[in-house]
Amino acid sequence: MHALFFVLAIPLFGGAVLAITGHRDFARNINVAFSLGTFMAACALTAQVIANGPQLVWGKQFFIDPLNVFLVTLTAFVGLTTAIFSRPYMRIEQDHGKMTPPRMRLYHGMYQLFSFTMLLALTTNNLGILWVAMEAATLTTVLLVSVYRTAASLEAAWKYFILCGVGIAQALFGTVLLYMAAEKVLGPEGATLLWTSLDAIKTQLDPAIITLAFAFLFIGYGAKVGMVPLHSWLPDAHAEGPTPVSAVLSGLLLNVAMYAVLRCKVLTDGALARPLAGQLMMGFGLLSVVVASFFLSRQKDVKRMFSYSSIEHMGLITFAFGMGGPVANFAGLLHMTVHSLVKSAIFYTVGHATQKAGTQVMSEIRGLIKVNPTVGWGMMLGVMAILGMPPFGVFASEFLILTTAMREQPWATPFLFLALGVAFASVLVRVLPMVFGETQLKALAHPPALLPVFVHLALALVLGLYIPPYLNAWYVQAASMLGGR
Repeated sequence: MHALFFVLAIPLFGGAVLAITGHRDFARNINVAFSLGTFMAACALTAQVIANGPQLVWGKQFFIDPLNVFLVTLTAFVGLTTAIFSRPYMRIEQDHGKMTPPRMRLYHGMYQLFSFTMLLALTTNNLGILWVAMEAATLTTVLLVSVYRTAASLEAAWKYFILCGVGIAQALFGTVLLYMAAEKVLGPEGATLLWTSLDAIKTQLDPAIITLAFAFLFIGYGAKVGMVPLHSWLPDAHAEGPTPVSAVLSGLLLNVAMYAVLRCKVLTDGALARPLAGQLMMGFGLLSVVVASFFLSRQKDVKRMFSYSSIEHMGLITFAFGMGGPVANFAGLLHMTVHSLVKSAIFYTVGHATQKAGTQVMSEIRGLIKVNPTVGWGMMLGVMAILGMPPFGVFASEFLILTTAMREQPWATPFLFLALGVAFASVLVRVLPMVFGETQLKALAHPPALLPVFVHLALALVLGLYIPPYLNAWYVQAASMLGGR
């Protein structure tokens, strides 16, 4: 049986099981077990792709190639480490009375279903199923964000649902337009929504229809990426939902939405004689970097601050893919990987820090290095990594993006340097007192799960120094497929 079956079936079955048993004490371990099974299945799928190359599965409805295979493994890996982190975290939330048994059942069930929807979106070859998976991911995360049932969490979930619902409706209209363009070439009986079929005839697609289709698709999936001006749901969702949800939102869901944009960009570039898709991505990507960087300096809530950091980095990734070309695309793929690893690690430490302090207000969180050195050092190293300090992988990807911008888009370089400088100062000036300031905090009742933090940071460090051959080959092949200059 194909490994893809287990990649999709395990989290789907896990969601069904935990929807029934998720309130029991052993549910936290069951959640980890299902996530581990998904990760092992993803590794098996990766091995199949290494051995046999890109694969069409189940009547061409699913497609695995260099662009999505590493994202599948990354998604399963971060899903596993976040499940490990959430074991003690959610136990403490339950001890504090924030999580009742029905809420725990909802949390664990939706966590597995969320993993399933992301993996489905990444592996499907059908752009219609991709849209359905993205909509399902929205619905599951709305329930996860609102799980505390406070007024603030319900408001955040409602804003998330409305903004992303409007966005996903635009993406649906764009998908319908894409079908219209494909039907003129393939006929009504053709595989008009299969990406591989569309890629084969992309030069024959009607440029006028494709232009309009990409505009709607970019708005729709761009809202899920968190690009300005459709970004306001993201800080609220991060601030009011459980910290494990913040980790998977920043570390995984934004990547999946970006993946959807990239698949659409490939088709648009092939159909048009001008780089419209790249220009739109550069414009809105740069706007997101600049706006998010200046919003960073105004934040008082630690989770909101790091959510704006996610918007900044996704803007940088969008800008890189907008420039196109082998180097910029390679840098964008690398940045997607290291941002997922580092940002999720930061949220793990933020979760423990806010539980210790009983607040998310940064001015009231002090002395983490004294209360728990591993939490303090984990946060400090994570922040240095996400700010682009060498030799972490974020430095390598940002260096490639900036040097490519200097050569290809020199007009944008001053804005990028200014934004990154403001972001560096804004984050560092707030994190240093949190880690090294004086404090009266006491240790947590349960030892925090910090192994995922240092595993993620170690991987980000390795990727800054050495990229394994298979991963490098996937990046190169995917960068070539994405095209551009």
